[in-house]
Amino acid sequence: MKVRRIVANIETQDAAAAKRFYQNVLGLDMLMDQGWIVTYGSAEKMQVQVSFMVQGGSGTPVPDLSIEVDDLEAALQGMKAAGFAIEYGPADEPWGVRRFYVRDPLGRLVNILSHR
Repeated sequence: MKVRRIVANIETQDAAAAKRFYQNVLGLDMLMDQGWIVTYGSAEKMQVQVSFMVQGGSGTPVPDLSIEVDDLEAALQGMKAAGFAIEYGPADEPWGVRRFYVRDPLGRLVNILSHR
C-alpha cells in the first residue's frame, strides 16, 4: 500500500473566498469545483507530507497549512499587493528555510516558505 495524496480539508461556508488567495495569488490550479467543495492544487508532481507540531518554530503558533513556493519574494509581494496582512516574517530560520505567515480569507494561518 502506498499513500498517493494528502489533502488538507478546511471547513468554510464560503468556498469561493479561497480563490483569491490560493488561485489568484499563489497560482494553484482549480482542480475541481462541485459547488460544495473546491480543490486547488498543481498538475505538477507534489510531495506527499503531513506534519505534527507542538509549536510553529521560532516561538510562532502552529500554522494550519505550510506551502512551499519556488519564489518567496514573489509570493510575499503578491500577498501584500492583494491586501493580505503578513503576521510573521519574512524570516530566515535556523533550519534552512525563509518564510512568512499570512492568514487566508477563511482565517487559517498559512506558513509560506522556501528552502534556502
